[in-house]
This record gives sequence, structure tokens and C-alpha cells, in this order.
Amino acid sequence: MMRRTLPPLRALHAFEVAARHLSFAQAAAEMGVTPGAISHQIKTLEDWLGAPVFHRLTRALRLTEAGERALPLVTEGFDRLADGAAALRAQSDNLLTVSVSPGFGSLWLVPRLDRFRRRCPEVEIRLDGTDRLVDVARGDADVAIRYGPGGYSGVRSDRLFAMRATPVCTPDLLDRAPGLRRPEDLAHHTLLHIDWKEAEGSWRTWLLAAGAHGVDPFAGPRFTREEMAVRAALDGEGVALIGDHMAADHLAAGRLVRPFAAGLSTPLVFAYHLLIAPHRAEVPKIAQFRAWLLDEVAMMRDASDRPDP
Repeated sequence: MMRRTLPPLRALHAFEVAARHLSFAQAAAEMGVTPGAISHQIKTLEDWLGAPVFHRLTRALRLTEAGERALPLVTEGFDRLADGAAALRAQSDNLLTVSVSPGFGSLWLVPRLDRFRRRCPEVEIRLDGTDRLVDVARGDADVAIRYGPGGYSGVRSDRLFAMRATPVCTPDLLDRAPGLRRPEDLAHHTLLHIDWKEAEGSWRTWLLAAGAHGVDPFAGPRFTREEMAVRAALDGEGVALIGDHMAADHLAAGRLVRPFAAGLSTPLVFAYHLLIAPHRAEVPKIAQFRAWLLDEVAMMRDASDRPDP
């Protein structure tokens, strides 16, 4: 492809506006600059071209022959450039960037996104899976979902839900010798650990709360991501201690089960929160996502409140 040779675009823009008005003063008013700045840009363009584009008369401007030939082409070019910018802006207006921890994204949010797409088909979702700090007020993302204690300053925060740490495994592991019926039976199975969880979500805390003895709370592989521990559990490699809502879809589908009574769960201190810049809370795509997300959380709570059949 041949490389484009372009004049300084600011100078070209000044020429197009001045040529339409045949006035530096009117061009300056349209562009929000001084007539002297317009004159300087025209001089820059003429130096680049090596030829004048205006005849400067005593009280008027007149296009040179080269200027007259160029004007309709330059005007068309800026019109097409404006159309292209509008198309990009329209796409950006419909693109919602959600910064989310990878575990929450893969285990809870992604399985529900189809319902959002059906509800708001005009909004395109971009998931940025990261645990790093982002500044939604600065525009690092449109919204962020983070796990923490709350009390976030400078943002609008909705508390989504806290969780209880609960053991999960595949159904066949329950009957695989030597069986898994009581917490003490965990001594004969592999414990799958999530490294980043606070102390309240550790196997040690859960075993103490369950009154289980003779189980090494530190044995077994460790994972830095919830989704990796869940994947290992799904592959039958052991018993994972996971936030109940993170395992909800696998539990509902029967891919995972709770080997012990639902009451044998320990509460986690922190919760998931939706963070939005206050000045952008009413942006349609953001408001739509927030409303949908809060509806999903409400439905999940309703389902979890129903008694087991």
C-alpha cells in the first residue's frame, strides 16, 4: 500500500473553514481561535504546499485556482472523517468495559451474560479480568466488581453479596472408597486450597468450625485462582473449599455437590461490590448493567432462600 503524504491537518482544517467563509475572522469564530492563529495555520499550509491558496485583497479573500480545486475535495474529506469519528463514537457508546476479578468473572458473571445480552442487545460487553486496582472515575473501566470490605471512597458502591465457604466435590467422590460422609472423612481425601482467601475461608477455620479432628488442614495443592480450584474439583482431584455463590451453577447442574449438610459452612468476612463513578451512574449502558446485575443478585438470593426439595 502506498504511504499517504498528508499536510498538517490543523492547517488543512483552518483552510477548509476559511475557504468556506472567505474570512479569517469568521473561521476563527467557528474554530474558537484568533484570526492571527488562522493566518498562521494558512501560512503553514502554503509553506508545505509551496504555493498560495488565497489571494489576500485589501478587505477580502479570494481562493487561488489551486485553492478552488482543492476545496471540494478537502470538504468531502473532512465530512467523511467526521462520519468515521461518529461511527467510532457510536460503537464506543455501546461498549461497556467491566473490570472484574477472574474468579468472579468466569464462575458467576460469564454464565449469566447471555441474559444481559437478551435484555440489552444494543450494549456490547468487554470483560477485563484482573484483580489490579482500577479507577472508574478516571475511565479505566465503565464499572468494576471487586471483593473487599466495602467503604470505597469516591465511587458509588452497591454491595452484591457475601458468601459462605463450603466444601464441594464431584458426586462420584462421595462413594469413592473410603467414602465421604463425615468431615473426619476428609483425612482420606485431597483438600484443594485457594491461596488468596482470607483466614475465614481457609480449611483450618472450616475444620475447626465443623469440629473435625485428625485432618491435616494444610495438606493438598494450592491455587491462586478460585476457578482453578473449581476446575480441579470438577476433574475429581479432591474437595475444594469455595464460596457458595461461586459454585452455585455447578451445584444446581449436579456437576458438584456438597458432601456435608449445608449448615456446615463458614461465613466469609468480605463481599462483592459493584463500583461506578458517581458522575457516570446515569449513562444508559452503565445504568442498564447495574439494574440487570442487581436483578440477578436478587434472583440468586430468592433461589438460595428456597428450602432444598
